[in-house]
Amino acid sequence: MNEMSPPKTLRNWLAGPRVDALPSLTAMPAPLLSFEFFPPRTEALENQLWSCVKRLEPLAPRFVSVTYGAGGTTQARTHATVTRILRESSLTPAAHLTCVGATREEVDAVARDYWEAGVRHIVALRGDAPAGEGGYQPHPGGYAYAADLVAGLKRIADFEISVAAYPEVHPTASSPDEDLDNLKRKIDAGATRAITQYFFDAPTFLRFIDRAHAAGITVPIVPGILPVTNFAQVAKFSAMCGARVPDWMGTLFEGLDDDAETRRMVAAVVAAEQVRLLQANGVDEFHFYTLNRPDLTYAIAHILGARPHAASTKA
Repeated sequence: MNEMSPPKTLRNWLAGPRVDALPSLTAMPAPLLSFEFFPPRTEALENQLWSCVKRLEPLAPRFVSVTYGAGGTTQARTHATVTRILRESSLTPAAHLTCVGATREEVDAVARDYWEAGVRHIVALRGDAPAGEGGYQPHPGGYAYAADLVAGLKRIADFEISVAAYPEVHPTASSPDEDLDNLKRKIDAGATRAITQYFFDAPTFLRFIDRAHAAGITVPIVPGILPVTNFAQVAKFSAMCGARVPDWMGTLFEGLDDDAETRRMVAAVVAAEQVRLLQANGVDEFHFYTLNRPDLTYAIAHILGARPHAASTKA
């Protein structure tokens, strides 16, 4: 090698691209946060969920949503969880409501019950058929699709309504344009916000909001963030829902099947880095799929600058 030629590593340092650091945490305000829980199936899981609620409550999220099982299988539990959150915490609950397995009259009755209980925010979804029943089929007397449900809810009361968006296209959509047209229909029917399916590459979301804006969609589109602790499980589910799992994520979790603590640390770093990159691109609101695991979500929120609000809990 020429004595005057620098070593390869030094040549890379000298000639490689200069990547600026992400903005410091003090340069960006803490983002607006919302959290998603799923309703408990047993008393023990109900205690776990309530611990999750109380752990995250001091962070004063904009709202917390409670999911609705396939085919409406957790309707009663969802309602009980939502109303308890409203009654016993300072949080603003949002109830998931789907089109599956019910007539319009039945869905309308649930919505009216929520309104009378003081719930003002609904996450309106088409929903999925229960396992083993094949693909989605509209109920003969029900709301056929989410846009129809949104319009129906608006006829009942002035709900705040969030709907789903799919940066990597809904698996049943015929094309990205058709999927975006469906989102536009939901917004035009009265939805005030879209929350995305989870994704792992920031450019995927940024390209999606560019396309949505070009299509005339101007409501907030909130990225859904899923901290990954069980890589194999997420990879399997992602294959069904159309979310791409990048190769680098598999590499990060390689060899950690029996090391839950390290998986949690990796999950926190990956999610925080994903959010901070989106923040650097102007995104200031995020929806976390907590899987009822509060400590991981709390840690990520702390990294992002969220701090407890002393007056956020009820006595």
